[in-house]
Amino acid sequence: MNPTDNARQLFTSRSDQTALRMCLMRGGTSRGAFFLGPDLPADVEKRDQILLSVMGSPHPLQVDGIGGGNSLTSKVGIVSQSPLPEVDLDFEFAQLQPDASSVQTTANCGNMLAAVAPFAVETGLIVPSSDTTEVTVRTTNTGLIATISIRTPQIPGDDRRTVSYDGSTEIDGVSGGSSPISIMFVNTAGSIAPGLLPTGRPIDSLNLPSGDSIEGTMIDNGQPLVLLRARDLGVDGTETPDELMTSNDLGEKIEHLRLEAGRMMGLGDVKDKNYPKMTLLSPPTQGGAIATRSFIPRTVHQSIGVLAALTVATAACMDGTIAHPLADSGDGDQRTLKIEHPSGVFPVDLHIHEGHIIRAGLTRTARMIMAGQVLVPKQVWAPEHSTSDSRIERTHS
Repeated sequence: MNPTDNARQLFTSRSDQTALRMCLMRGGTSRGAFFLGPDLPADVEKRDQILLSVMGSPHPLQVDGIGGGNSLTSKVGIVSQSPLPEVDLDFEFAQLQPDASSVQTTANCGNMLAAVAPFAVETGLIVPSSDTTEVTVRTTNTGLIATISIRTPQIPGDDRRTVSYDGSTEIDGVSGGSSPISIMFVNTAGSIAPGLLPTGRPIDSLNLPSGDSIEGTMIDNGQPLVLLRARDLGVDGTETPDELMTSNDLGEKIEHLRLEAGRMMGLGDVKDKNYPKMTLLSPPTQGGAIATRSFIPRTVHQSIGVLAALTVATAACMDGTIAHPLADSGDGDQRTLKIEHPSGVFPVDLHIHEGHIIRAGLTRTARMIMAGQVLVPKQVWAPEHSTSDSRIERTHS
């Protein structure tokens, strides 16, 4: 058997492991495994065991899987054709943690959402017919619907079209430039919490472990957030994530406030959930609208999530919130707010009518990093029919 035959057998034959089709995708400033929905078992418990195995969780380094030892690289996207006539694709997002056995599918991830349309074209779920392909995606976690536009140029000398990843669009937190991906959201208010302002007030009082109180804005415009003034917690809001993480006292205060806020927001006991996200705010220092430091939920984010940035921008434009007096929120019915974070700035485009955010958009980038198979021990999953004989191949080369 020559080496080519050995390689062919390597990718098609398994004894004690199950081969599962997978694409490793970067979406925005996150990275994760993408699967076709029909390839995974319908049984949620069994599916979650597979995802934990794929990521290598629970282990802080995730050395027995493809996770990168960070919550931003411990994510999964599951994509299927949607049964809804007005929607093209259904997207289920799963958040895993390096050192935990939890698989959470109750929140959204706008960064991973950016990779859905490219994945769908690569795997043949969507067949492009023009230079720009627009796809309507429903995030099944919360019912959030977004319209996503990607570039799909024609292959030279061929009538087929492919995903374009090359471009000059840069996003802070990712090296180099890529092709832009436009995402437009509508009706994002109350994605998980009961309404834009779950308590009905722009500012509420929260109790610190010491018994003292602190003001916060509880808001959900795509992602449940608790917005706090950084200075009220003894920091200036421009520290690096590592500097904030070294303060055990700060982390304990943040988690105490998060648990209390979860109940006040109608989210119940959020001890084992990754929301609400706690976000420290301070005046901008990089020419943006407002500075942020986000906890997700106990680790300080190296940047900021897509929907968290959208929610912060919304609060910055609302009178009476914690964010408004700290922000340079601009004016006009259409405006772009640059949300500052540890890696740079995140531009959010807002369409405002009579003081209400009616649409919000943003630009992300994505890239397919790998396409092939991921191997799952058969003690975790041994289906009668695996996907080992039908590897994910790029629709266009």
